[in-house]
Amino acid sequence: MKNVHIVPHMHWDREWYFSTEESRILLVNNMEEIMHMLETNPDYPYYVLDGQTSILEDYFAVKPENKERVKALVTKGKLIIGPWYTQTDEMVVGGESIVRNLLYGLKDCEEFGSSMKIGYLPDSFGQSAQMPLILNGFDIHYSIFWRGTSERHGTDKTEFYWQTEDGSKVLVQLFPLGYAIGKYLPEDESELQKRIDKYFAVLDHGATTENVILPNGHDQMPIQQNIFTIMDKLKTLYPEREFFLSKYENVFEELEKNEDLPLLQGEFLDGKYMRVHRSIYSTRTDIKAANTRIENKITNILEPLASMAYKLGFEYHHGLIELIWKEIMKNHAHDSIGCCCSDKVHLEIMNRFFLAEEKTDQLIEFYKRKILESVQADNGFDRLAAFNFLPYKREEVLTTTIITKLKTFILTDKDDNQVPFDVLNSEVMDPGLIDRQIVHYGNYDPFIKYTVQFKDTLPSMGYKTYFVVPSEEDPIQNQCQQVKKIETDFYHITANKNGTINLFDKQLNQLFNNVLLLENGGDDGDEYDFSPLENEQLLYSNNVNATVLMTENKYEATVEIHYTFDVPKNLEARKYGNINSSIDISMKLTIPMHKQIISIEMELNNQAEDHRLRALIPTQIASSFSVSDNQFGTIKRDVYDSAMDCWQQEGWDERPDSIYPMLSFVSLSDHNKGVSVLTNSIREYEIIGENYETIALTLFRSVGTLGKEELIRRPGRPSGIKLPTPDSQMIGKLRLEFAVVTHSSSANIARIAKHYTTPVHFYNKIPFNAMKLNKENISTPMNFSLLTEENSNMVISTLKKAEKDSALILRFYNAASEEKIALFKIESAEVCETNLNEKPIQTLQVNDRSISLPVKSNQVKSILFV
Repeated sequence: MKNVHIVPHMHWDREWYFSTEESRILLVNNMEEIMHMLETNPDYPYYVLDGQTSILEDYFAVKPENKERVKALVTKGKLIIGPWYTQTDEMVVGGESIVRNLLYGLKDCEEFGSSMKIGYLPDSFGQSAQMPLILNGFDIHYSIFWRGTSERHGTDKTEFYWQTEDGSKVLVQLFPLGYAIGKYLPEDESELQKRIDKYFAVLDHGATTENVILPNGHDQMPIQQNIFTIMDKLKTLYPEREFFLSKYENVFEELEKNEDLPLLQGEFLDGKYMRVHRSIYSTRTDIKAANTRIENKITNILEPLASMAYKLGFEYHHGLIELIWKEIMKNHAHDSIGCCCSDKVHLEIMNRFFLAEEKTDQLIEFYKRKILESVQADNGFDRLAAFNFLPYKREEVLTTTIITKLKTFILTDKDDNQVPFDVLNSEVMDPGLIDRQIVHYGNYDPFIKYTVQFKDTLPSMGYKTYFVVPSEEDPIQNQCQQVKKIETDFYHITANKNGTINLFDKQLNQLFNNVLLLENGGDDGDEYDFSPLENEQLLYSNNVNATVLMTENKYEATVEIHYTFDVPKNLEARKYGNINSSIDISMKLTIPMHKQIISIEMELNNQAEDHRLRALIPTQIASSFSVSDNQFGTIKRDVYDSAMDCWQQEGWDERPDSIYPMLSFVSLSDHNKGVSVLTNSIREYEIIGENYETIALTLFRSVGTLGKEELIRRPGRPSGIKLPTPDSQMIGKLRLEFAVVTHSSSANIARIAKHYTTPVHFYNKIPFNAMKLNKENISTPMNFSLLTEENSNMVISTLKKAEKDSALILRFYNAASEEKIALFKIESAEVCETNLNEKPIQTLQVNDRSISLPVKSNQVKSILFV
């Protein structure tokens, strides 16, 4: 007989078109019904709480007295919780975010007993190629999902093994029809049979054993209290099948008996049978950009800084950092970070990001202050520290501010060597802004905030202290001059009247013209998907009249560009060719004299509706594939998806346009050269052009509806619901940060991107601060280095304190296409490799304070050291 595993569950979107508070009210109601059924009916064995512990967090905020009831049910194996904290998206959130989602989800589960050991993500909009690696890092070897597969991945079966490049592997149970086919099962036998016949045809076709799953639940669905009546009717209708209440683990036990399952690799982003929304990566760019920026601040700055502080004797504030992670992980649920929500929900999401960034920024300042105030020096001078969070020495042009009452001063290092600097700017500051106690006692003498610039080499994963010494010497004023062209060690750069730049790479002997041309077109889509207007002539910024100011000094050059891009006000105007609105564009390009990365800060002021704006980066590289990063690795993607030739004939749910996500970079290269875009904001790109030679960055999409029906690229029903979302029109200002770099074909772009997203930080210690702290009984050195890489093979993911051990965790990965050796010098005699859950795997041999570890392509490793 065929076994039908009826799995009671609920899929709990914390927010969507409804708010978190609305769903919480339902949750309080539903949890009581679930617990009552599990406690009182011995024939009702299991209930799956959607694989995320944030549900319990929301519930206990209202009903803390029920913790013991929940614990008792979890301990008995009846209420199944975890392993995630929230139902994470897999495509536009970083690897560390997904790791922490599991880390904190499993930590939450420990309080109540065991967790479900399944990578359960039933509604994520596509599946990252690196998920088996991440799941195996937590000793999870099963996975359940729905979206993204088709036969072209290698099988038409719904059970298969899924493997990453490094050999990590999970057993997958696919939901071919989604997680809700068993929702609200009717008692009417004809209706019940009509539904189930349709399901069994698909389930039986994909099954590799005599077991299929009928998930009995839906979004925010209360427990189906008449399920036993339904089961009796099903047994009558289908006497050749066995129906019983079950859990997902029971199905995997049966699947593991099948020794001939298919083996699949790669990411799953096919919208053939279910929509994956390939252009959702640019919906509400303001929210996506905030997430990118904060993720990078936590992993690239805060955690390494807190690790330095811990190594120097200060407390590592796990509790504060966990609060930050959980704040942003509430936003990492697929609907939330996808930004396919109502306007009021997006307001709540942005508020969480605001709080998370404020917590992050303030904790960063706190740690820098703690370290620098404990530096032992008898000279009594104010101090300036520069922090480097990369594992190699960093020769940089350093630009920072120094606040002092001194009219003239010099900078010296710990050996009293003078450090030459230029003053870029100075401004008077009211003393009350520094410490209100100063003016409270009648002292109104102003402070001066100097912006200074100098060049120096910083220690690896550490800091260097400078002293602000009174002097009678007049400081050197910055010799900044206006120029018509810029020449650095790497580039000749000129600007065009339309605000684009021409970039000549001196090493490659290659000219790239019209970089940063803007493309604008109508968007008749919704928050899920871009939808172009048929037969529309796209608009380009070729003919705008830009104001361009180019300046340079001995350290760096800048290009400031301002113009107005006139566009139609809305779709109606666009259809008739009426140009009656605008986007104001401001860009600042910073070009170091001795570095390759050209940083771009862009501010847009959009006044039009229903359109898409993209920046074009021409590469002159005819390409068949692009390379971008995903979690802990890189991924090659075809610039043209071959399914474009057959998607309509095969009846795909959505057109497979080659619009893709990135985390920190996208790159095109040939055997000689490469052009890459690095990002600290944007996470969507497409490769376009007659020869697929141009990188198109989606700066933003402007739409006014959550879900619409019958889109050109997505025929049929609406995704979501047809709800107006005027805030998603993105009217007003938007700030973006990205960079362009040209390079040899052998360059490690993942490392260059890490360098770009990990800026040097500074702290200026003066005798005044509005927030008082008592002096610590800790002495910190003037200069400090925690660790050093001894080759350039790896990309650091983060450095943090272990959750349960008095030790640090260093995580890194190999973004190259072949195995490499990781080599680090660490001041520790005891080092071991751990999994992502920070459990020891093996002790590593330490030779002369160095450790060596082979790392496969696209593999992540973690080491623990005291």
